[in-house]
Amino acid sequence: MTQITISELPQILQTLINQAKKTGEPLTITENGIPLAIISPIKKKSLLQTLSTLEPLDEEFADVDAGLLPLDDIEF
Repeated sequence: MTQITISELPQILQTLINQAKKTGEPLTITENGIPLAIISPIKKKSLLQTLSTLEPLDEEFADVDAGLLPLDDIEF
């Protein structure tokens, strides 16, 4: 899929895309009254929605305290 930045588009199209982004409503482009393309803002997921789709970790974590002195044995 080809990707371009919004700054590469003509100003009128930038304005219409920003309006679609602000309202959340898709923008339909027509040719002779026939729909040709739809520009629809991508709805961002919340962090909670993103985290809820992650698979649980089944791996063991390394013991990062291994080999260190107990905190009670450290003198300042």
